[in-house]
Amino acid sequence: MTLSDEPLRILICAGEVSGDMHAAALMRALRERLGRPVVFRGFGGDAMAAEGAELLYHTDRTAIMGITPVIRNFFFLLGMMRRMRREMLAWRPDLLLTVDYPGMNLRLARFAHARGIKTAHYICPQVWAWHRGRIPKIARYLDLLLCILPFEPELFKETRLNVCFTGHPLVDRVAETRAAPEAVLPWQGLHRVALLPGSRKSEIDRILPCLLEAAAMLEQRLGGDCSFIIPAPNAMIKRLGETVAKSAPVKPQRLFFVEGQARQVMMQAHAAAVASGTATLEACLLRCPTVLVYAASAFTAFCARLLVKGVKHIGLANIISGREIMPELLQEQMRADRVAEALHEYLTADAVRERALRDMDAANARLGAGDAAGRAVEALIEGVALGDVVLDSGTRTQDSGGGVFH
Repeated sequence: MTLSDEPLRILICAGEVSGDMHAAALMRALRERLGRPVVFRGFGGDAMAAEGAELLYHTDRTAIMGITPVIRNFFFLLGMMRRMRREMLAWRPDLLLTVDYPGMNLRLARFAHARGIKTAHYICPQVWAWHRGRIPKIARYLDLLLCILPFEPELFKETRLNVCFTGHPLVDRVAETRAAPEAVLPWQGLHRVALLPGSRKSEIDRILPCLLEAAAMLEQRLGGDCSFIIPAPNAMIKRLGETVAKSAPVKPQRLFFVEGQARQVMMQAHAAAVASGTATLEACLLRCPTVLVYAASAFTAFCARLLVKGVKHIGLANIISGREIMPELLQEQMRADRVAEALHEYLTADAVRERALRDMDAANARLGAGDAAGRAVEALIEGVALGDVVLDSGTRTQDSGGGVFH
């Protein structure tokens, strides 16, 4: 058996559902590009399993977010870390490829790098928002960092780390939505408004009542000639949203819930109110004029103000643009009358709507031309030595900023 016939061993790790989808896309692109068989092991979810990964842990168990849940699952996470380290020592992968989930994955990368295993991480931790002191540490134990936001490579310019902007994977997901047959949705009336209050129970409880009151105000101002759709990510959240809406003292007449189809809903909507998160960037890519809303608990908001430094906005479209192209109504500013007013302007003021579309187009142009997974794999091939199947590291080109190759 020649070296090129031997399977390439990649330990691939994604702890959340979104990371699982990104990791699966990388797996497909790697198989298409590499000139030898590839064996994947690690942790992830259904998408990775469908691509043939041997999963040691599933995202059903590893998708843990927030301070309290992490504390509650401390001993599980500690045991998981120890097992993954043993796996590295026993299996000796050619590459540790970690995807998002930085709390666990960057610790694994540090362990692997110290033992001579090549390391690459996809989706940069949010060092631009908080704890920038991590930058030199991250640079020491990664061989390659693959970024999905255009401003992230600049943060590592003072390090020797190879950093590549691959484009944002949502560009590809949105292109798939646009290419798919248009979903039949229960719109009624002239004006279509999407409401996305978040995907967690705490967000639904805190944000949805405000959005329902805003929708009722907007409905009254528009003479009832509008409808509102709330796309829930799954059946459980849909039931929770319906329960909250049923008991809400104020809500619009034409209100509908659908399961999934968030991108289809935003693509067809004329305006949207969206809780801070990835969905706001999807709204931007879908050219849906959006008002960003969010309200956390007083304690969480206090901690965020202490931790987050040097960031004027929380919406990714606004951060990419360097200014507020989506109004941000946060905490006490998230009032029903202000949400209704912002939506009303999008629906009735042509100049406001056209300016929003121009601003979104400019932000979208900075997110890459698509094929983010393919570009990430090309960067892996150029930037990480994986046996005889990759280009020599001398073929990479670096800009004068030190650490970004194209």
